[in-house]
Amino acid sequence: MNETKWKENVILVDADYVDKVAFDLTVNFERMIGRRIPPADMAQWLECVALDGGLREGDHQTQVMLLHKRPKMDYFTPGILEELDGKAFNGRLGEFLISCVQVEDLTTMDDLFIDSMQVLANAKEVKRLIAVPDAEHIYNKVREGLRHADDEKRITVLAMQPMEGGNFRQEILGYSLMAALGIRSEELNRMT
Repeated sequence: MNETKWKENVILVDADYVDKVAFDLTVNFERMIGRRIPPADMAQWLECVALDGGLREGDHQTQVMLLHKRPKMDYFTPGILEELDGKAFNGRLGEFLISCVQVEDLTTMDDLFIDSMQVLANAKEVKRLIAVPDAEHIYNKVREGLRHADDEKRITVLAMQPMEGGNFRQEILGYSLMAALGIRSEELNRMT
């Protein structure tokens, strides 16, 4: 990974975890709002994540690394990771270049995520890092792994709830997923 030429903006994702969260949101919100929820739109979700990480409209390039054990994200479209690997799309925030990295038996998802995150946090060319870990299980490792990150970098960690401390910004993962799943605020407002 050290030989890779990184873009200024990188999104690092535990794809298996994000798919599980999308499933949980789908099941809960279908019951609450009384309609079927389609799979999350991958491009829309990545743009929302980039916005959460501070990227604004413009002609940017953003690298996306989807780490995975499972071959498919069941609650995203497109979701077959082999087909997503090497693809790109353009949106209002610029170009998103997608790489899918399968976790091999030589390591664990947690270790690969933390190692990748630290490489990216230390890469001189990376100015903005957005990390989407399985924060429920490895948050302390994430916090420790970013403890000495360059203060000039904009690092944002997305989790389902605010987490304690850390040398980075935090955003709530559920908001970007709800947008990508097509759950509208007016539907939620009707429930209250």
